[in-house]
Amino acid sequence: MSAGRGEGSIAAGGLARHAPVLLAEALQALSVREGGVYVDGTFGAGGYTRALLQRGARVVAIDRDPYALADGQALAAAFAGRLNLIEGRFADLDAIARRTGFDHVDGVALDVGVSSMQLDEAARGFSLRRDAPLDMRMEAKGPNAADILRDADEATIADILFYFGEERAARRIARAIIVDRVTAPYVSTRQLAEMIARVAPARPGEATHPATRTFQALRIAVNDELGQLLGGLMAAERALKPGGRLAVVSFHSLEDRIVKLFLARRSGRGRAPSRLLPGEPAPLAPSFGVAAGQPILPGPAEVAANPRARSAKLRFAERLDAPAQGRDEDLEALTRPPAARSGRG
Repeated sequence: MSAGRGEGSIAAGGLARHAPVLLAEALQALSVREGGVYVDGTFGAGGYTRALLQRGARVVAIDRDPYALADGQALAAAFAGRLNLIEGRFADLDAIARRTGFDHVDGVALDVGVSSMQLDEAARGFSLRRDAPLDMRMEAKGPNAADILRDADEATIADILFYFGEERAARRIARAIIVDRVTAPYVSTRQLAEMIARVAPARPGEATHPATRTFQALRIAVNDELGQLLGGLMAAERALKPGGRLAVVSFHSLEDRIVKLFLARRSGRGRAPSRLLPGEPAPLAPSFGVAAGQPILPGPAEVAANPRARSAKLRFAERLDAPAQGRDEDLEALTRPPAARSGRG
């Protein structure tokens, strides 16, 4: 599983740029046309937005991270009149597009997870490579990772680590957190990473730090990343015009499963056929068409140039004429640890 969004840093004209993963493939999936309106729901370093603008599109670019928006002001100035750069969450992208003057759009791009910029900024607390406050918030508001480790009970912490991080030592780590926080609450990345290396050391042949899965799990929980992903897919369904395209790049199995199942169910697949019982409503008409041959993966050259691309997957779909379908409780359940689905924790 990847740490997050795969924007790799490259040199361009003496300036550091971030090259988004699967950019050419995503642009092809979006079928970008000059003058079309596109939403980049995860602006980040602006890689997708810049590419869309260079193809003559108009772009509504959204990011919940105020630092990313501040860094994007030069791009907004360079493409004044064709770029609206807006602070917000991509689960609200349809409402944001409407406020910007676009009731429906031609395409939506989502490059989900944490960005390389966020990982590289030690003070944000996303990375365990350097010591920093245990924060992990994409927005400068709300509870942070240290708050979760201070306030949540042992079972809730274990569930977060196991489900969001696929951490097999989740209960052992959660127990150590509960015991230690009586006298020394966890407030720094180094403090947490060193404890995990002690109580759940790396297995033979494991290349990543043993705390990697825990850091991923806490980041997902702090930012409600899976809930935001599902909300973004539903918002794209509402925002896209018939014939509009949705392209989503994900970086770990939990994200990809939600995208895959959402598109399967919205395209009329993913539900077992059955004979309708009396009074049972007829199935909803498909709202998306999904082409075969998915997911699309990065090639060897891209992975060699940007190791963060190795776990990326692109899925895409075309909006059909049918109305948006609304909430899906089965998909919503995938955004929460199993205990939270049943009411515990």
